[in-house]
Amino acid sequence: MAEQSKDFKHLVRIANTDIDGNKTVQDAMRRIKGVSFMYANMICTLASLDRHAKIGDMNDSALEKIEDALRNPVKYGAPAWMLNRRRDYESGEDMHVLTADIDFFKSNDLKRMKMIKCYKGIRHMEGLPVRGQSTKSNFRKNKGKVLGVKSAGKKAGTT
Repeated sequence: MAEQSKDFKHLVRIANTDIDGNKTVQDAMRRIKGVSFMYANMICTLASLDRHAKIGDMNDSALEKIEDALRNPVKYGAPAWMLNRRRDYESGEDMHVLTADIDFFKSNDLKRMKMIKCYKGIRHMEGLPVRGQSTKSNFRKNKGKVLGVKSAGKKAGTT
């Protein structure tokens, strides 16, 4: 096994997430909710970081740079199409949300759709599929138990 440096961090905290220090930078970033493989790759490229270095060997300034690049990717020149919240409803700006903010923004969007009673909001309220899927044979968990076809049995007057 390779020698670890004296200032190796076994646990690194980035974006309110504890990360194992033995992971590579790119793999460690993927442990954060809201960071995909492509997003982590983009951050490593834009912040000029070695994606194959161990995150536990990074100094504090590099970790701060990673966190800043994750939270403000537009400042580092990230394209808008890579962000997960483009043209935000309230601010109108492009941003990338991480960790608990994802759940917060999603619940606010659902509440707004339900409040204005748009089609998607009504479908969410009724527990039905929102994106146009067929509901005749699918989504039984929302409808209740399956009812079979009732047989007519023997008709009266036939021999």
